[in-house]
Amino acid sequence: MNGKVCFFIGHRDTPDRVYPALEQAVEQLITQGVTEFYVGNHGSFDRMAARGVIAAKQHHPQVRLTMLLAYHPGERPVTLPPGFDGSLYPPGMESVPRRFAIPRANRWMVEHCTHLVAYVTHPASNAGKVVEWGRIQGKRVVELGESLAEEGLPIVWFRK
Repeated sequence: MNGKVCFFIGHRDTPDRVYPALEQAVEQLITQGVTEFYVGNHGSFDRMAARGVIAAKQHHPQVRLTMLLAYHPGERPVTLPPGFDGSLYPPGMESVPRRFAIPRANRWMVEHCTHLVAYVTHPASNAGKVVEWGRIQGKRVVELGESLAEEGLPIVWFRK
């Protein structure tokens, strides 16, 4: 990983109405020099994040999209959907118990990224803890909120 790297974190049951904010965040980050995007494969937020980056790649061919794997690919094979440039299974994950695999992979990714794009409505959730860890690590955090769009306010903002 070189340069500016973004990781997406959000709830597996994120509603589709968050997608426009996600798409806007991806475009904004690309204009700020982010070229590497990492996303998991466990839920609607991850699917929307991947869709947003894949759409942006049509206009920004320098952008790369990598799938973060929480489970060893030999144990749980993954076929990369079209639009992905590769996958990453973080080093040292082989000895992590399955029930801790997703949080540990997320934490590893936070330690190796420069930016986080987050959709968190439950701060006590794993996603909420990942965002808090990102703030502690000094990452740029882009928080998405669908209710703000309904009020005519910006739907993307940066917090550190």
